[in-house]
Amino acid sequence: MKCRKIVSIACAVLSGLLFAGSVWAYDLPALNLGFTSFLDGGAPAGPGVYFQQYLQYYSADELTDRQGRELPLGDDVELNAWISLSQLIYQSDTPVLFGGKWGLDVILPVVSLDMDENALGLTDNGTGIGDLLVGPYLQWDPIMGKNGPIFMHRVELQMIFPTGKYDNDKQINPGSNFFSFNPYWAATLFLQPRWTASWRLHYLWNAKNDDPGAGLEDIQAGQTVHANFASAYELIPQKLRLGVNGYYLKQISDTEINGEEVEGRKEELFGIGPGAVYHFSQDDHLFFNSYFETASENHSEGWRLNLRWTHHF
Repeated sequence: MKCRKIVSIACAVLSGLLFAGSVWAYDLPALNLGFTSFLDGGAPAGPGVYFQQYLQYYSADELTDRQGRELPLGDDVELNAWISLSQLIYQSDTPVLFGGKWGLDVILPVVSLDMDENALGLTDNGTGIGDLLVGPYLQWDPIMGKNGPIFMHRVELQMIFPTGKYDNDKQINPGSNFFSFNPYWAATLFLQPRWTASWRLHYLWNAKNDDPGAGLEDIQAGQTVHANFASAYELIPQKLRLGVNGYYLKQISDTEINGEEVEGRKEELFGIGPGAVYHFSQDDHLFFNSYFETASENHSEGWRLNLRWTHHF
């Protein structure tokens, strides 16, 4: 099996959290941090229409500054988020470039945010539609060996459109209020017939948010690289795989505020944990992933649980 693309919003939680004039900031849009994992390099049942539904719960009781130190939010303060992603994918059987077959991926998120009262006065924007993700892609057929597939991969030109709920008086929003370009390369390598390693490598470019609030004219989040990675072993043939899954994010250029670069706002985060995938049939698959975060800078730090159902029509 190979699970499709799911360029998601992992943690729409901090889509536009901004502390103007301070040494910390949360400027990046919501990204795919851990929504995709095992067997990510290909489609589980070949060409056709796929539907995927994700449900993720995220909880963080710590926000960090540029040096990874916890911000003074007060006692027992939590940020909680429920994130639902509904994804529709069409995979053609028509090669268009270097043997890659074209496809299209669309994701609609719904996000529910809840931030406790805190000493910094951060507030959430409740429940609403998140930013729409659309991505044309090329999927290559698996490279086969004598014992089955060896390698499969895909490239997608993913775009994030600012359609989500946004209020510049709120620091934590379902939507980002700016366009982002977030292409990626996803691949799965069969180390052995029953042992796989998968990855999805993203690059992120962000346009300006021309309504950031806090008396600012505009803000443009810096360029970023982020990746999901996973490895699994097939315990029950064609039924159950268990493994480890994780993600890493690092902002590589400074955020610009009113056209000027501002140091000290770069974000970084690492998360890892156990996961599993159960194959009901070639057309239906259920994924479970858990993550525990550490080494955060200018980011929330907590844990998340992710559930994903994949169906091929």
